[in-house]
Amino acid sequence: MEPIKELKGKTVAIVGMGASWFDYNLAKSHGSHFDEVWAINAVASVIFHDRVFMMDPPSRFLDSDDAGGQTEGMRKLLVDNGKPIYTCELDKRCKNLQLYPINEVLKDLQSSYLNNTVAYAVAFALWNQVDVLKVFGIDFTYKGNLYFAEAGRGCVEFWLSKCMMSGMTVEIANSSTLLDASVPLNEKLYGYHRLDDPVVPIIKDGVLSTKKESEGQKKEIEKKPVLIGRHENIKIGEPNKW
Repeated sequence: MEPIKELKGKTVAIVGMGASWFDYNLAKSHGSHFDEVWAINAVASVIFHDRVFMMDPPSRFLDSDDAGGQTEGMRKLLVDNGKPIYTCELDKRCKNLQLYPINEVLKDLQSSYLNNTVAYAVAFALWNQVDVLKVFGIDFTYKGNLYFAEAGRGCVEFWLSKCMMSGMTVEIANSSTLLDASVPLNEKLYGYHRLDDPVVPIIKDGVLSTKKESEGQKKEIEKKPVLIGRHENIKIGEPNKW
């Protein structure tokens, strides 16, 4: 497979099943532009999309209940969906499957660190030279629940970093913990957040720099919840129930 010429320079939204996928609905209803929308797994059964990334073999959904609540929706999607579904194995029962270009992506991007479906989608965007990548519903951890986390955040952030270093613009849903998007501005820079007048990151004329919080328009900022490691005297115990 060769890179898709039509994707070069385009704006793409990747939408996963995390809580911040609601930000996609808000963005869409307020006129945000996406040349394409890529759905991760079963979210494709809910929103309009141009491509689906489902890196499990189709048989996981068609022949077992291993995917739990996603199973029924994915079975219908695999059989009836009219859009390309990128996966690791073809299945004659599904008409729109496309093999993910794993060899081409590994050769051109020089990394095999791909431990979850979202990472494959981000790598696909990089391989196809997408210009703007907007990420929704990719959360992995949740500030209000310190006892739950999904594997894969580090891998996705690694690929997003490669995208940004390539010159791609990456935007994360405001409510997502990915790349600390949901962390208050005056807590983003570790260490500086402890100062009486915190230093905050700013973008001016396309250049990223810093300023003291007092130098800008100070807004009331919610202090809780916070990230572990940035504040002392946080008590962590067993939850009352799982």
